[in-house]
Amino acid sequence: MNTRTAPPSLLRPEDLWSQTLEATRHGLATGALQPIATECRTLNHRGVPFQVRMLGRAHLKDERAKREPPRATPFNPFENPDPDLVVGGLTPTHVCLLNKFNVVEHHLLIVTRVFEEQESWLTAADFEALALCMSGLDGLAFYNSGEAAGASQRHKHLQLIPPLGPDGLRVPMETWLSAPLARGVVTTVPDLGFGHVATGLGSWEDEPAKDGARMLEAYQALMAAAALGTTPLPPYNLLATRDWMLLVPRACAESQGINVNAMGFGGSLLVKTEQQRQQLEAQGPMELLRQVTRPIVLG
Repeated sequence: MNTRTAPPSLLRPEDLWSQTLEATRHGLATGALQPIATECRTLNHRGVPFQVRMLGRAHLKDERAKREPPRATPFNPFENPDPDLVVGGLTPTHVCLLNKFNVVEHHLLIVTRVFEEQESWLTAADFEALALCMSGLDGLAFYNSGEAAGASQRHKHLQLIPPLGPDGLRVPMETWLSAPLARGVVTTVPDLGFGHVATGLGSWEDEPAKDGARMLEAYQALMAAAALGTTPLPPYNLLATRDWMLLVPRACAESQGINVNAMGFGGSLLVKTEQQRQQLEAQGPMELLRQVTRPIVLG
């Protein structure tokens, strides 16, 4: 019998990683956590060591076998989260879960306790919960807003993964984001080659309310610069570390069959077949990212 101490009702940043490891052990033992097997290769393009993962044949076979007819009411896995995937509570408004079908190890979800639309504006409460997790795990936070941005669930959730990049980089794309970006200044990074706006976050204070407030301020500035204040909100991806924030307005979900979510703009892409991988190598990942984004011209 697999047993586990009940996850804390409210996590402290210093306990996040140990609780993540414990929840992962438990989730694997119970079968609640179902990692997706991939083969990962590095593809260097324009100075960025992109990580290109290809789904294993077994997963593709399982994916075809498990296709079900659409439900009358879409299933919401976050309405009553599987207790075997709960890392712990974060705030009165948010809880931390493991991503059930994870490609990257220790992939965390920051989920609202009460249903909110994924395509709604991010709030002070969202960023405070995210900042709490980022104080415990210095990785990449991201958000997919809208189906065209890679969102797979309507229930609002942000995501956080451990560092992906080599040589201490949190993500491969940080090769071009390593120079400090000034807080309060919205800019673009020409070497990225796809539509985006970026800004710095200033010094990380390990105080979720203060760090979250700075992130909210940066988010609102980026949304304004990208002219994304309309209703309903156009699709976009948001990426953030403790140092910077990047917003990417989307034109479409995929190009030539390769889907892109926020992780793609961090330098991590997923393909289903060898043909797609060869196609990606031929055109270059930056070109794929350019094709799925909407250009931005700062005034």
